[in-house]
Amino acid sequence: MLTLYIAPGSSSMAPHIALREIGAPFTLEVLSFAAKENRSPAFLALNPEGKVPTLLIDGRPLTEVAAILFYLARRFPEAGLLPANDPEAEAQVISWMSFLASTVHPARRQGVAHAQSVYAVVEQKLGGRDWVVGEGMTIADIHLFRLYWRFRGSAELEASAFPGLHAHYERMMARPAVIATIEAEKALGYQLPA
Repeated sequence: MLTLYIAPGSSSMAPHIALREIGAPFTLEVLSFAAKENRSPAFLALNPEGKVPTLLIDGRPLTEVAAILFYLARRFPEAGLLPANDPEAEAQVISWMSFLASTVHPARRQGVAHAQSVYAVVEQKLGGRDWVVGEGMTIADIHLFRLYWRFRGSAELEASAFPGLHAHYERMMARPAVIATIEAEKALGYQLPA
């Protein structure tokens, strides 16, 4: 049994998309940052950091976007969210995931100009490819999409600012799992962290 704790529009959107991509049954537990539900004793017992996402796997908590995405990709290989039988390509996905978590995600907190300089690096690393690694979408594409979705909306970027990223964003926005996730989280009401 998989249960994903989310706060709509936050980083938990990435594993939410992945769960819809793989098609496995799951339940959502929605937390409000505004109501400080992520600081409740019950949730802190699952995740002492009080952060989302938190994925319960048969009642056992797994935290951090990269770890959850990696777990889902490995547990459900038929979804193709990691390159199959290619250790180097898999390592490239993990490299991207590390870069996204350590460099791209915190960039927005350092101001729009700094974030734009970081996304210029992302644009260069993407190199005009359709997908981050290989011929198909991976967990790294999901993670990148969620971060760029948030930044693009807050910075009101024109498509021409980062044409490769914009094309990637459009490809992701056309995916049924992404559409379903955005609609579900909109219906719950975005409660984005400050």
